[in-house]
Amino acid sequence: MKFVIVFAALFAVALAKPLDDKDVEVKAYTNDNIGTGEYTYNVVLSDGQSRSESASLAQLDKDETAIRVSGEFRYLWEGVEYLVKYYADETGFHAEGAHLPKAPSA
Repeated sequence: MKFVIVFAALFAVALAKPLDDKDVEVKAYTNDNIGTGEYTYNVVLSDGQSRSESASLAQLDKDETAIRVSGEFRYLWEGVEYLVKYYADETGFHAEGAHLPKAPSA
């Protein structure tokens, strides 16, 4: 029984080890959020990742508002750069990228 506990603990430690030990630093960061429901932010990391997003409030009718978000993120995977652009509004979340499947044309 002790062997099983020790094995499980060692297995958990092995899983917790990062796959890649390289250091990633924040190269650029901006954030404009003054608490009014609108915001923008941008972040660029030293490993090539980046993300930018902005949001605004939209008045749908006299009693209903919605937040509309748009942005993009970029990352590297196995030497290939991927870019995803997206927006989310009252119609849902929508993403597009060269590597993402396209919806069939109607």
